[in-house]
Amino acid sequence: MEEGFPFQLTFPNVAISFLSLIFFLLDLALDLWALVGLYNEGRYFSMGLLIFLLIGASILMQIFSWIWYSDSIKTAPETKGKRFNSRRCLLAWVHIFQLGLFFRFGELIMTTIRGYKQHDLFEKGVTVYLNHDLSMLRLFEAFSENAPQLVFMIALTVEMEDQQLFTVAKIIGSLSSLSFTMLSYHRNMREFVPDKHKMGWSSSVFYFLWNLFLIGPRVVSVSLFASALPCYIATHFLSLWTLLVLWAWWQKTDFMDSKAVEWLYRATVGIIWYFSWFNVASRSTKHKAVIYHAVMGTDTMLLLGLWWWKRSVESARLGPLPINPYLLIALLVTIYSIGVLLKLLYYWKFHPNKPVLKIRAAAEDKNPVLQLQGTIIRAAHIDIEVDSGETPESSPSSPVTPPTQKNLTGIHKRMKIMAENFYY
Repeated sequence: MEEGFPFQLTFPNVAISFLSLIFFLLDLALDLWALVGLYNEGRYFSMGLLIFLLIGASILMQIFSWIWYSDSIKTAPETKGKRFNSRRCLLAWVHIFQLGLFFRFGELIMTTIRGYKQHDLFEKGVTVYLNHDLSMLRLFEAFSENAPQLVFMIALTVEMEDQQLFTVAKIIGSLSSLSFTMLSYHRNMREFVPDKHKMGWSSSVFYFLWNLFLIGPRVVSVSLFASALPCYIATHFLSLWTLLVLWAWWQKTDFMDSKAVEWLYRATVGIIWYFSWFNVASRSTKHKAVIYHAVMGTDTMLLLGLWWWKRSVESARLGPLPINPYLLIALLVTIYSIGVLLKLLYYWKFHPNKPVLKIRAAAEDKNPVLQLQGTIIRAAHIDIEVDSGETPESSPSSPVTPPTQKNLTGIHKRMKIMAENFYY
């Protein structure tokens, strides 16, 4: 373990956090614009489908956010009896009204300002922890809301003879939000490695590019298939998603605290895998990634083939495309291949190979609480070293009660698990 607080808040991280909020609000505004545009166009079925996607993704995010907050409150040493029930009830209402992410953004902003204003190293470290949970929720949102919206909007654009401004704006907005979320996730993950293994901005650029080049062709392929065979897209998604959820179960994921909620996490992983690769285990990830890309590459080519066949059969009825179908398929295959090459280059040149992470599990802590033990603060299964500047008179192994205790909201074993899955 390094000396000092393991996570240091930096200006780029603060800037990315605020940009994430801006993209979140912009995406929300574009959602409302798209709904109004569909209503004015009289596309009520499409409007209902978009509302279903928005509400479904929002509910999923609120469930994860509320569960993580509840776990944090439950393990806080100062939360007892009525205070625990009142705080949990308040947070429950916040999430019932779909305000969980707004609450987290507000908490993150307040903690950031307080840390810089008071020059509090502890508060700055807590900001990193809060940002990690928010980054995870934004990642889940990106693939449960933005990616399906991209499919929906691109399919609408293919069907329209005259492209509407709101559809084009929503496509650009969803793609930007999705891409920025992946970049933000990578910047958060890099904080878990020490400075000697620190990945610079070049690694983030490559990470951003290979994700964009792999996700883009996948989304476009699903969109083209949905535009040509709309009755079969639900069957395709549910069939493949079920297999992906079972694959996540086979890998014995252990991200959440309860088995029931773990299945919700696996279901969310299945949605992510439908569009992009995501590590959920630290064992034999290379072989699993190869299998995944082989299966998804084959499935993508199958979707493109069915779309081309449907258009060739009904070419007289369907309107002309702005691009030659053969050229479009060749372009998508080329972009996907470049994405694979960029991913290989990223893992060869920029990704640390099993680095010593800044956090480690405190497996002996059955009930993770915050307590000072020598120069170690144990908080929610994570050992955090604090440079106190003085050596306690008692032995390092004997607990010393601190004069005050601070609750690190949102810290949990999931931070350790996600870091290990990302780097191992």
